[in-house]
Amino acid sequence: MHILKTHYHPEVKTLENKSVFTRLATRGIGIEGDEILLLYTERYEDYSLPGGGLEHGEDKISGMMRELNEETGATAIKNIKPFGAYEEYRPWYKADYDIQHMISYCYTCNINNALGESRMESYEINNGMKAVWINIHDAIKHNKNTMATSAKKGLSIARETFLLQRIAESII
Repeated sequence: MHILKTHYHPEVKTLENKSVFTRLATRGIGIEGDEILLLYTERYEDYSLPGGGLEHGEDKISGMMRELNEETGATAIKNIKPFGAYEEYRPWYKADYDIQHMISYCYTCNINNALGESRMESYEINNGMKAVWINIHDAIKHNKNTMATSAKKGLSIARETFLLQRIAESII
């Protein structure tokens, strides 16, 4: 899968003499016209693609389907196609590593518009995360506003906004 972008968080000045933890993740892109299935996170005031980390030895497509189902309740996930990968280096706030190197593999897919029950993890629930179908252009505008004005923004908003813009340009 081709890399869409490699992003270095402003706090990551160099990789030299740093311990780096690599995390592989997947993201699902479900689109119906101008509507896209996203997760709204109240804590960070942003929209993001459903997805998350792969379990050890897990296939990328299986992981994407698992994450999409867990976070949104999406069913009948089919017509899965690679979209591209987003690579990022960002600070790691645990004692064992200095930097997290995350590669997010993104796939387009078709899903049922009606969502089943999600099975989010406790931190996702505590962050006020919920699945929503939203106009992609409204989501981009919202994220850009959050980036410009909110002190609550999380580390992922740059990735998510870039991906949403790329999706809008190439698919919609």
